[in-house]
Amino acid sequence: MTTEVDQASRDTKDVRRVDRVIIRFAGDSGDGMQLTGDRFTSETASLGNDLSTLPNFPAEIRAPAGTLPGVSSFQVHFADHDILTPGDAPNVLVAMNPAALKANLPDVPRGGEIIVNTDEFTSRALAKVGYDSNPLEDGSLDGYSVHPVPLTALTVEALKGFDLTRKEAGRSKNMFALGLLSWMYHRPTEGTEAFLRAKFAKRPEIAEANLTAFRAGWNFGETTEDFAVSYEVAPAASAFPAGVYRNISGNLALAYGLIAAGQRADLPLFLGSYPITPASDVLHELSRHKNFDVRTFQAEDEIAGIGAALGAAFGGALGVTTTSGPGVALKSETIGLAVSLELPLLIVDIQRGGPSTGLPTKTEQADLLQAMYGRNGEAPVPIVAPATPADCFTAALEAARIALTYRTPVFLLSDGYLANGSEPWRVPEVDELPDLRVQFTTAPNHTLADGTEVFWPYKRDPGTLARPWAVPGTPGLEHRIGGIEKQDGTGNISYDPANHEHMVRTRQAKIDGIDVPDLVVDDPSGEATTLVLGWGSTYGPITAAVRRIRRAGGRIAQTHLRHLNPLPANLGDVLRSYDRVLCPEMNLGQLATLLRARYLVDVRSITQVTGLPFKAEQLASAFKEAADDAR
Repeated sequence: MTTEVDQASRDTKDVRRVDRVIIRFAGDSGDGMQLTGDRFTSETASLGNDLSTLPNFPAEIRAPAGTLPGVSSFQVHFADHDILTPGDAPNVLVAMNPAALKANLPDVPRGGEIIVNTDEFTSRALAKVGYDSNPLEDGSLDGYSVHPVPLTALTVEALKGFDLTRKEAGRSKNMFALGLLSWMYHRPTEGTEAFLRAKFAKRPEIAEANLTAFRAGWNFGETTEDFAVSYEVAPAASAFPAGVYRNISGNLALAYGLIAAGQRADLPLFLGSYPITPASDVLHELSRHKNFDVRTFQAEDEIAGIGAALGAAFGGALGVTTTSGPGVALKSETIGLAVSLELPLLIVDIQRGGPSTGLPTKTEQADLLQAMYGRNGEAPVPIVAPATPADCFTAALEAARIALTYRTPVFLLSDGYLANGSEPWRVPEVDELPDLRVQFTTAPNHTLADGTEVFWPYKRDPGTLARPWAVPGTPGLEHRIGGIEKQDGTGNISYDPANHEHMVRTRQAKIDGIDVPDLVVDDPSGEATTLVLGWGSTYGPITAAVRRIRRAGGRIAQTHLRHLNPLPANLGDVLRSYDRVLCPEMNLGQLATLLRARYLVDVRSITQVTGLPFKAEQLASAFKEAADDAR
């Protein structure tokens, strides 16, 4: 896009190299902030920066315009080195209206840059969010570097040659802002232009209008005197091992992981699901991949969704159901049935704020105890939790390995932060993926005393305690399934007390015996007395906080759980080898409660239930305070 004239203009402006930047786009939920942030992120990924994102939007489809509950934001942190979080505080805030400014200003540090759409700062809009005076004029923003830009008016002017009303033209102001920020941070533009042409291929006039607004924003940055500085963030070459990379969100990585699991198991993949935030994206993505033997079923409710998935597992498919916490509650009876039937089934819980409907678009880790115990009777289920958005791919493969090897339902606990956030992901080679192929039983597996060969559906593998998996219709292997207790071996209905106790203990022993790797502790000095233990999406903030403490000379150890049931065999020894164990969780201390009960170790909780992820500085302060208190 840059012409000789543009380059001459740029040569007269200061270009500063920085190692990292945090930008937050914020506006009304109809202002296209998620699209704007997503496009900026995609171009940043193509440039080779390491990055992490935090989309944050209202639960309502369309909250009242210009109100605080209606504010939508997208934060992207990108750098020339390895980073782990979307950042604690934005260096740059793009505020499209007074509500966006008021909602996000407390997070902007003094001296930060604020780009404000002045066209929206009308007396009515200011009053709607409780401003008694215009903050652009009353001096309340004197501590910040404020760039007042009439984004709407400039966009309308740029599009005056199009057959659009002022309101229609004004909708492209997010593309004007994207162009301006792309100029400020030297982002590529080709990908966004191709995206807009593809997105509006059936409405070329709209595509051209958005392209024109995007270019106008770029050119505004080039020519205006208000932006005398642009910034360069070099690619993070040293942060990535060699390979092919792409930017990926947690839900997309999870969907790809499920597809890969089906392919590596040589089984059809069946998803039975009911749409629910924030899990619906997995259903949407899997529905696009019939060519990989994927079948998706959007059921009439949560119970039907898991019932269909369990039926598919009985029929020889890799059965999956996706949901969030409220859906898990509805699925609990069928999960118990899957425990009794001992069939492979993946239950993907993308956790969100609760209880009940709670905070549908916000993140939380409060379903751990529900996944562990939320069923009637003794119904143990393995639990796997990814640590980052890209790690959702690997976690899906691991959950499938456990389900197929041990013939059991498996919980995969992601959350809204991982689901919607994104980061670079190295696309693996096929031969790097685990071999998940299973052997169906095709012949009788037991000989009676009289020499008759029969099929016993609950005759177990001595190593894994898994029962055989026989596809319905296999001659001679007819057998009954159901929720009433089974006789060991034969699978016949049994009410015998001794048999019931044997089956309960056998099912528990099967889960306890799952092969999971020992816990690895990151303790470079070998002299730390404080251990920070986390699980799931707290990995990024915890690791960033630990790095800060170590840079300041502190000694602190860190470890992170992927397997929450069963827990690693060496976990007890790890916990007992440190004077203090700190456990940050986005709940009120659920994992800490489990660890205290099992290992009788004083695990100290650091908790947060704001619907937002931890900030690294917040955790670093908490870790330091805990260490200081112990002296």
